[in-house]
Amino acid sequence: MNFVEGALWDEAHAGTNAPGTALAVDHEVQIFAAEHYRHTVQAWTCAAAPIHDPATGRILGILDVTGGDAVAHPHSLALVRAAARLAEAHLATVRLAPVARAPAARLRVLGRPEGVLLLDGREIPLHGRHAEAMAILAAHPEGMTGQQLGAAMYDDRTAQGTLRVELLRLRRLVGPLLHSRPYRLAEPIAADFLDVAQALERGDVAAAVDAYAGPLLPTSDAPAVVERRRRLEVEVRSAVLAATDPAILHAYASDAGFDDLAVWERLAHLAPQHRAVVSRVTELRAEYGLNSDATLM
Repeated sequence: MNFVEGALWDEAHAGTNAPGTALAVDHEVQIFAAEHYRHTVQAWTCAAAPIHDPATGRILGILDVTGGDAVAHPHSLALVRAAARLAEAHLATVRLAPVARAPAARLRVLGRPEGVLLLDGREIPLHGRHAEAMAILAAHPEGMTGQQLGAAMYDDRTAQGTLRVELLRLRRLVGPLLHSRPYRLAEPIAADFLDVAQALERGDVAAAVDAYAGPLLPTSDAPAVVERRRRLEVEVRSAVLAATDPAILHAYASDAGFDDLAVWERLAHLAPQHRAVVSRVTELRAEYGLNSDATLM
């Protein structure tokens, strides 16, 4: 029968046959021997039934039984019909895993006092509490209750009314991306601070340093932001100090670690031939009032 991948058995190419005709009429059919259009397959009898997507009704495929005289029986048609309905019933009860795709939105909150959300080709400025809320919710894709989010954003437990107002204003900016009950983002979004954390988790210090544009919302006093900002700073710095690649230390020292004597000294240890590095160590030691023999704690 040549039922192989790539074979064309629709009616336009093969004429009357059970799979092709079932596809054309969207109904189960049984085609007996001589009823086939092509004489080369008239020795066979086939019964076929379509399988539909329970949610949309779209045809997903055709279930077919093909054989000799034993298939030329009404029970064959009943068999494929029942099997197709069972397949549809199973599809209705299982939740198919979503196809992995890149996040539709990206949040930038590193090294800047206010955030920017890239959404549907737009750059949406996020001021103050809006940037904090988006960063906190991006880090909690499972969602948060109003009480949890309020505690994450405010020291004052009586600020729930303020929180609701801020989230209403935020929803006007980001639309259906923001859900409630619990407060959450409709889908996971990419974020620069999450990129850094993920790079550190997989041991890619170079990528973490490259993505680390500075402290997380450096002027924010939201408790959850302050805690994550400090933790990220410590984790990045610790990973850099443990690195053995001078390029990683130089990239960090040239930006976030420009005034970090320990980082420059580590770099000088790995690359003592670089005069600019040694000179920077000398400058920082002088600024900190340390002599050449002092040990930095």
